[in-house]
Amino acid sequence: MESNILTTVLLPLAIAIIMMGLGLSLTINDFKFIVVNPKAVVIGLVCQMLILPAICFFIAIGFGLSPELAVGLMLLSAAPGGATANLYSHLAKGDVALNISLTAINSILALFTLPFIVNFSIVYFLQSDQVVPMQFKKVIEVCMIVLVPVAIGMLVRSKSQLLALKLNKPVKIASAVFLALIIILAIAKERDHIVSYFQEVGIAALVFNLLSMVVGYFIPRIFNLGKRQAIAIGMEIGIHNGTLAIYIALSVIGNSAMSVPPAIYSLIMFFTAALFGYLVNKGNAMKETK
Repeated sequence: MESNILTTVLLPLAIAIIMMGLGLSLTINDFKFIVVNPKAVVIGLVCQMLILPAICFFIAIGFGLSPELAVGLMLLSAAPGGATANLYSHLAKGDVALNISLTAINSILALFTLPFIVNFSIVYFLQSDQVVPMQFKKVIEVCMIVLVPVAIGMLVRSKSQLLALKLNKPVKIASAVFLALIIILAIAKERDHIVSYFQEVGIAALVFNLLSMVVGYFIPRIFNLGKRQAIAIGMEIGIHNGTLAIYIALSVIGNSAMSVPPAIYSLIMFFTAALFGYLVNKGNAMKETK
C-alpha cells in the first residue's frame, strides 16, 4: 500500500503522544514494583501474551472470519495494553502502578512476540508460505516510536514533576483526539466495506473484548490476587493499543483490511471498559450507601 499522511505522519505522531503521556506518569521507582511483587506481573503477562492470543485464535475460527480480518484480530491480540488502560484502571479503583509496569513491559516484549504471532496468523489463515516479515528497519522504527517518547516523558517528570502534571491532561486529551481521528480515517479507507466488515467482525471483536476482561479479572482472583490488582489486569488486557495495531497493519504489513478489527475493537472497548469498571465496583458502591 502506498504511503500516505495516515501511515507516515498521523499514526506515528499519535503513538508518540500516547506513549509520552505514559512516560509522564512513570518514575524509576514504579519499576521496583516488578521486583517487590512479581506474582501479579507474571500473571498479567501470561494472560496477555499466552492466553489472549489462544482465545483470539479460536474466536477467529469459531466466527469464520475472512483470512485478512482474522489476521487483523490476531494482530490486535498480540498488541500490548494501551495507555488508556491506566486511566480506566484509576477510575475503576484498580492498581495503577501495576498497570504502568505491565504496559511498559508489554510494550517492550511485544516487539519480539508480535511478529511471531502475526506471521503465524498469516501462514495459517491466508494459507500462504509467503510470510510477511516485520523487517528489521520496521522493528527499530516501531521500537523508537514506542520507547523514545516514554523516555522523554520520564525525563520531563524527573526534571520537573510540576511540569509533568501540567502536561498530563492536555497530552491525554490530544491522545484521545488522535485516536478518534485515526479510527475514523482507518474506517473511512474501508468505507465501501465497513458495514459488511462490522457485520463479520463486530460480534467477534465484542466477544474477544469481553472475554479479555473476564480472563484478566478472574484468573488473578483465582490465584488470590487482590481486587485492585485484578481490576488493573482486567483493564490492561481488555484495553489494547489499537493505535499501534492499526499502524502495523497499515504501515508495516501494508493491508488496510487488517486494520479494521483493531479500529472496531477500539470503538467497542471504551464502552465495555466503562461498564466493566462500574460492575466490579457496584458492590462497594452499594456498601458505601448503606
